Amino acid sequence: MQIAERDFPAHAARSGRKAYLATLKLTGAVVVKTSQGHIVERRSDGSSVLIKEMPLGKRVKPGIVLKRDKPAA
Repeated sequence: MQIAERDFPAHAARSGRKAYLATLKLTGAVVVKTSQGHIVERRSDGSSVLIKEMPLGKRVKPGIVLKRDKPAA
């Protein structure tokens, strides 16, 4: 049993990655997530679009609606 339990973290990581990729494919290929103080839109082709920069450590409440910043010209 201990041998099987030792593999749980690896199985969980693979399952999480598969779920993430399935979500990208199923939802029109867009997932919004945080990455080093930025809120980014990730697409299935591997590209990312910056939605908003945020100070590190700032918590975002679930359900809050964020407006996209206009790109600098």
